Amino acid sequence: MVSQSSSEAYTNMGKTSDLTAVQKATIDTLHKEGKTQKVIAEEAGCSQSSVSKHINGEAKGRNNCGQKKCTSNRDHRALVRIVKKNPFKNVGEIQKEWTAAGVSASRSTTKRRLKDMGFNCRIPRVKPLLTKKQREKRLTWAKEKKSWTAAEWSKVMFSDESKFCISFGNRGPRVWRRTGEAQDPRCLKSSVKFPPSVMVWGAMSSAGVGPLCFLRSRVNAAVYQQVLEHFMLPAADLLYGDGDFKFQQDLAPAHSAKSTRAWFTDHGISVLNWPANSPDLSPIENLWGIVKRKMQNARPKNAEELKATIRATWALITPEQCQKLMDSMPRRINAVIEAKGAPTKY
Repeated sequence: MVSQSSSEAYTNMGKTSDLTAVQKATIDTLHKEGKTQKVIAEEAGCSQSSVSKHINGEAKGRNNCGQKKCTSNRDHRALVRIVKKNPFKNVGEIQKEWTAAGVSASRSTTKRRLKDMGFNCRIPRVKPLLTKKQREKRLTWAKEKKSWTAAEWSKVMFSDESKFCISFGNRGPRVWRRTGEAQDPRCLKSSVKFPPSVMVWGAMSSAGVGPLCFLRSRVNAAVYQQVLEHFMLPAADLLYGDGDFKFQQDLAPAHSAKSTRAWFTDHGISVLNWPANSPDLSPIENLWGIVKRKMQNARPKNAEELKATIRATWALITPEQCQKLMDSMPRRINAVIEAKGAPTKY
């Protein structure tokens, strides 16, 4: 069904000529299925009067009513080539290149044609670039864990560091893409692994979250072992008591250092083997996303206010939210297997 992603596109829509080709097709399909005009309008993302006029117009054979398009199918194919060549261009840049190709079209016409052809301007997903070897290791890991039960995953404590910035408004350039192209390599933005920011360490399990640690310096093996000593162990006591658990961490140098491995051995803690560059397999990544979305309207003035906001928001995370994220592990694993080790939507 059509996504109601742009309220602007559906404002004051009263004529059938205002409907996009996708909307018209949706209306026709649902009308044949016997849906009411109210339901059809909600699904197609337009007014009920537009649905009525389109259905009545089709019934009377008025398919060609409305203003004739000033661009041809050949022009449309040229526009698709321009967008696919570089989907990160804005409408003005696309319009200039389209005009240079011999098409007489305004900026507003260019935008309408893009939407007619199913393109929407979205914030690009950020995914790490994976080598062939890394994809193979991810696939092998997923196949090994495919048979794990919910009880087994409940014994895993996931951990991670994340960056928080005072301003959440600037998300960078947008990308033109169609439905289903969110994971297309052309439409992805490469991530920066260590941007300057306030760094926070946290942990979670199906029972809830542990205490946060704000990292004051660059995390080397010695600093990380202090985090484990003063924050991970208390988190384990809080979440598992005397029960057994496995600890999950990514393959950052401080995490995989020889002295860190020795620390885990000395403390009798089992570490879950983990494939490199696999944030999509870790539910705590989604938990950070929940916290940041809750903080979008916050406007901390300095680092201390930012830390206080993070602590307060983290404290609102419920065990039910954590359990729901942990329940997604089988789906994450199946997604990696289906993608043959490539990055997934998670």
